Amino acid sequence: MFKGEFMRKINMHGFDPPHQSDTRTIYIANRFPQNGLYTPQKFIDNRIISSKYTVWNFVPKNLFEQFRRVANFYFLIIFLVQLMIDTPTSPITSGLPLFFVITVTAIKQGYEDWLRHNSDNEVNGAPVYVVRSGGLVKTRSKNIRVGDIVRIAKDEIFPADLVLLSSDRLDGSCHVTTASLDGETNLKTHVAVPETAVLQTVASLDTLIAVIECQQPEADLYRYIYEKSLEKINPKPLGPESLLLRGARLKNTKEIFGVAIYTGMETKMALNYKSKSQKRSAVEKSMNTFLIIYLIILISEAIISTILKYTWEAEEKWDEPWYNQKTEHQRNSSKILRFISDFLAFLVLYNFIIPISLYVTVEMQKFLGSFFIGWDLDLYHEESGQKAQVNTSDLNEELGQVEYVFTDKTGTLTENEMQFRECSINGIKYQEINGRLVSEGPTPDSSEGSLSYLNSLSHLNNLSHLTTSSFRTSPENETELIKEHNLFFKAVSLCHTVQISNVQTDGIGDGPWQSNFAPSQLEYYASSPDEKALVEAAARIGIVFVGNSEETMEVKTLGKLERYKLLHILEFDSDRRRMSVIVQAPSGEKLLFAKGAESSILPKCVGGEIEKTRIHVDEFALKGLRTLCMAYKQLTFKEYEEIDRRLFEARTALQQREEKLADVFQFIEKDLILLGATAVEDRLQDRVRETIEALRMAGIKVWVLTGDKHETAVSVSLSCGHFHRTMNILELINQKSDSECAEQLRQLARRITEDHVIQHGLVVDGTSLSLALREHEKLFMEVCRNCSAVLCCRMAPLQKAKVIRLIKISPEKPITLAVGDGANDVSMIQEAHVGIGIMGKEGRQAARNSDYAIARFKFLSKLLFVHGHYYYIRIATLVQYFFYKNVCFITPQFLYQFYCLFSQQTLYDSVYLTLYNICFTSLPILIYSLLEQHIDPHVLQSKPTLYRDISKNRQLSIKTFLYWTILGFSHAFIFFFGSYFLIGKDISLLGNGQMFGNWTFGTLVFTVMVITVTVKMALETHFWTWINHLVTWGSIVFYFIFSLFYGGILWPFLGSQNMYFVFIQLLSSGSAWFAIIIMVVTCLFLDIVKKVFDRQLHPTNTEKAQTSLLFLISRPSWTNTLVKYNK
Repeated sequence: MFKGEFMRKINMHGFDPPHQSDTRTIYIANRFPQNGLYTPQKFIDNRIISSKYTVWNFVPKNLFEQFRRVANFYFLIIFLVQLMIDTPTSPITSGLPLFFVITVTAIKQGYEDWLRHNSDNEVNGAPVYVVRSGGLVKTRSKNIRVGDIVRIAKDEIFPADLVLLSSDRLDGSCHVTTASLDGETNLKTHVAVPETAVLQTVASLDTLIAVIECQQPEADLYRYIYEKSLEKINPKPLGPESLLLRGARLKNTKEIFGVAIYTGMETKMALNYKSKSQKRSAVEKSMNTFLIIYLIILISEAIISTILKYTWEAEEKWDEPWYNQKTEHQRNSSKILRFISDFLAFLVLYNFIIPISLYVTVEMQKFLGSFFIGWDLDLYHEESGQKAQVNTSDLNEELGQVEYVFTDKTGTLTENEMQFRECSINGIKYQEINGRLVSEGPTPDSSEGSLSYLNSLSHLNNLSHLTTSSFRTSPENETELIKEHNLFFKAVSLCHTVQISNVQTDGIGDGPWQSNFAPSQLEYYASSPDEKALVEAAARIGIVFVGNSEETMEVKTLGKLERYKLLHILEFDSDRRRMSVIVQAPSGEKLLFAKGAESSILPKCVGGEIEKTRIHVDEFALKGLRTLCMAYKQLTFKEYEEIDRRLFEARTALQQREEKLADVFQFIEKDLILLGATAVEDRLQDRVRETIEALRMAGIKVWVLTGDKHETAVSVSLSCGHFHRTMNILELINQKSDSECAEQLRQLARRITEDHVIQHGLVVDGTSLSLALREHEKLFMEVCRNCSAVLCCRMAPLQKAKVIRLIKISPEKPITLAVGDGANDVSMIQEAHVGIGIMGKEGRQAARNSDYAIARFKFLSKLLFVHGHYYYIRIATLVQYFFYKNVCFITPQFLYQFYCLFSQQTLYDSVYLTLYNICFTSLPILIYSLLEQHIDPHVLQSKPTLYRDISKNRQLSIKTFLYWTILGFSHAFIFFFGSYFLIGKDISLLGNGQMFGNWTFGTLVFTVMVITVTVKMALETHFWTWINHLVTWGSIVFYFIFSLFYGGILWPFLGSQNMYFVFIQLLSSGSAWFAIIIMVVTCLFLDIVKKVFDRQLHPTNTEKAQTSLLFLISRPSWTNTLVKYNK
C-alpha cells in the first residue's frame, strides 16, 4: 500500500462538492473485483461546463436573474399595475422600455454564454487516447471515465487529474508546466512509483491490477491524499509529484501514462473557477442613493397629487366635469380602495422620473469602455509582449477615486530579475566580479583589511597565486578556506528545486571548469528567481548543478562529476521560511543542507560565524540586497534512521498530516552549522521613482507591504522615492508586548504632533503590527494617517489583507488600491477596492485574481491619471445627466395636473413617453460616456495634481447632485410655463386664429425638452468627434423626422388618432418656432452664465488647465489623442 499527499500553505479557494463519504475507491482500468461484494461508486463524466445556460433554461433563468435587480423588478410592478387598473398611460409606455432593457441585457449575456459553450465544446471534443481492451483507443476528452488509463504525448495538456503510472524514462519521471493553473512557467518534475514506472507499454499496463483510495475532490491545488494498493507490494510513501493536474502541459517528455482519478467538474482546475468580482464602486453606491432620493420624490409627488385630487373633489363649489363623471360602481366603492387606486395611477404617471435605461446604458458604457484600456499602446510592454487586461469592467470609474495605494516590493517595484552580488562565507564578505570572488575584509590571519582576490574555485586548486602579500594566510588556513568555499557553494547547488532543460554538457568535464561559463549550455528553470540566481552564481564560481533524477542530484566541481543521492526534500513554506534537503554524498556521509531567511536560520544554528554573518546580512540589506542564509548538519546513522522513520510516519498519516510534518521539520532543522549568507540584487523597475512621486502629488498615500527584512525594505523605499532623505523616519519594530507597543505608539504620536511641519514616514514590522492591531488599533491608525508614507516589512500575506481592511473601514472610508505580482499578494488584491496584478515572473496568480492586470508598475500612473480620470468624469456626468433629463421629462406632467384638476391626464403621447429614453436622448450621452476627454491625456499625466479635482467622489457629491436636480426642475418649469403663457387659452399661434389643443401643447413642451437636453449634452462635451456630431445633431433630426412620420403618415394604422397632424400643425406656425427658440435659449443661457462665472471666480485646477490649452496651436485629431488606442 502506498500513501502520499501534496500539501502547501497556499490554498486556492473554490467550491468543494458534497459527497456521501470522505474517500473514493478507484480501480485502475476499471477492473472491478469479481466476488460480487463491490458496490460501484458513481463518478461524473469528464465534460467541462463553464456555460451558465442551456437552450431550454435560458429564458426562465435569465429572466429570473434580471428581475432580481431592484430597478427591473420595480418597472415590472409598474407594468403590472398598468395592466390591472385604469391608468392614464398605456402599459406600452412601461412595458416597451422594460422589454428593451431586458432584451439588450439578455442578448449580451446570451452571447457571452454562447462563447463559453463554444469553448466548452472545443475542450470536451479534444481527441485523447485511453487504454482499453489491451490497446490504445482514440476517443474524446468528455468520454474519459474515472479509472481510465490515459496516454499523453509531449506538449499535450492533461485532460483530467491523473496519477502518473509511467513515462518513457526509466525512472518514471516527467516534466510539466502549470502556467495555466498558477502562472508558474518553470518546469516541475513528477515521478511514478518504481513498481509502475517499469510498465512502459500498453501490454504491460493491461496486466496492472491496482486500487487507488483517495479523498473526495477538493479545490486546493496543492493538497492530495491517497493510498494506492498493488498486489504483493509493501506500503511506501508517495509525494505530491505523482499527481498531474488537468490544464497542466507535458514538457520535455515523449509520453506518459496516467490513471484518471478526478474528471470533469470535479478536477481541481474546475473547482478553482473564480466568479466575477462582486466589488461595488463608489459611483454605483452614489447612484443607488440617488435612486432612493428620486423614489422618495416620486412617492411624494404621487401622494401630493392624490391628496390634492380628493381635496378638490371635496369642494362643493367645484362641479365635476361631465367628461370625468364617475360610474355608480366607482361612487359606491371603498374610499380606501379608490385612494390606493388613484395613488397607483399617479405613481404610474410619474414613474419615468426613475430612469430605467440608466442601468443598461451604464452596463454598455462599462463593457465597451473597458476595451480602451486593452487597446492603449502606452500600456503595452514590448519586451514581454503583454498588454493591459481588464478582468472586470465594473470598477473602471473607481480608478479615478483612489486615495491609498498598497504595493508589494519584489516583482512589483523591482524587476524580480535576481543577480548574485555578494556573499558572506564563514564571516568573510565577498563580491563576485567576472566569476571571481573578491574579499572585502581581512581573512582569519590577516592583519590588514585590504582587498584579497580569490579566483574561481578551479584556481583555488592551484594556490600558487595566493601569496602572503595578497591574502596573508597560512597553508593550513588556505586549505580550510577552500573547504569552506566548497561546502558553501555545494549547499547552494544542492539545496533548491531548480530544474534543467536542454542540457548540453559536452565538454564540461574536459579540464578544469572555467569561470567564463556559457549560460546557454545549461538552461535553469526555477519557481523562485532567487534560487535561479544562486545556482547560476555557483556555476560561474565553479560548482555546477548539471541535473537531477528521482533519487540523485549531479554536481560538477572543477570538472569532476559528483552524484549525491537525494534522500528527502523538506519543502519551503511561509511559516518556516526555509527549505532543506537531505543528501548522501559520494563518500557515503549524510548531510542536511538548509536555506532560508536569516530570522529562520540563525536561531537554529549552534556553530559557525553567527554574529559576523548577522552583521554582514544587515549590511547587505542596507544596500537593498535580498539575503538568504545557508547552513548544514552532518547526520549520524542513528540520526538519519530516526529522521527517516519520523518522516515516513508523518507523510503516511491520514489525520493531521500537516501538523505532524511541521513537528518533524522542527525536529530535523536544528543544531545547524552556519555556512554563510548570500545577497542578490533585484533592480528597480523603470520609472518607479517618478510613478511614486506622481502618486504623491495626486494626493494618494503610498504604502509598501513586503515580506523582506527591515533593512532591505527601508533601503529600497529610499531608492525608489517612497521615503526621501528629508523625511523623518519613525519606527515601530521589534515590539515584544502590548504595553511596550502602546508606549511606542504614544511616543510616535507625540513626535508627529511636535514636528508637524516636516513629513514623516513610518516603518512597522509584522510582529509589531500584530500587537498594534490587537489592542491599539485606533492609536496605530492615528499615527499612520499623519504619516506621508508607510512601510510594512516582514509581512505575511494575510497581514497585508488585514492592513488594507483596516484602512477601508476607517472613518474616512477611503478608496484603496492594491498592486502585486505574486501568489502571496492575492489576498490583499482581493481585499482592496481595486486590485491590480503585475504580470511578472512569480506566476500569474495575482494577475488572474486581480481586477486589472498590467505589465509594469509605471503603467499605474496612466491607468489612474488618464483612464481613471476619464472614466470617472464620463460616468459621473452620465448618472447626473440621466436624472436631470428625467426630471425635465416628468415635472411638466406633475405641473399639468394642476391644470387638468388632477384627472391623471397625461401631457405627452404614449409613443413619446416610450421613446424618450430609448431613442430620442440615449445616444448622445452614451457616446459622450465612451469618448469624452475633457482635457488632453498628456496634460493629465504631466499634472498629477489634477487628480485631486475628482477625488472623494466630488462629481457625485450632494452639492453637485442638488445642482443637477435644481437645474432639471428649473428647466422643466420653463418648458411648461413658457409654453403655457405663449399658447394659453387667450393666445393663438396659428395664422387662422385657432387655438392649440392639449396634444399640441404637450408636443410643444416635449419638443423644447428634447432640443434643450440634447444641446445641454453638447455644452458638457469638450471633445468633439464626427461620432459626437452625428449622434447629437442626428438625435434632434431623428426626432423631427419621426414626429412628422408618426403624425402625418402612420396615423391611419394607429388605434388612437390623438397625434394626427399635430406636429405638422405645430411646425407650420412661425410663432411656435420662435417660442421654441426663446425657451431653449432661456434654459441654456442661465446654465452658460453660471459656468462662465464659476470659471472666472472659482476655477478648478482642471479648468485652469483647460484654459491654458486654448493658447496651444491646435489639438491632435481624435484618432491620435484617444490615448493611442489600437486593437
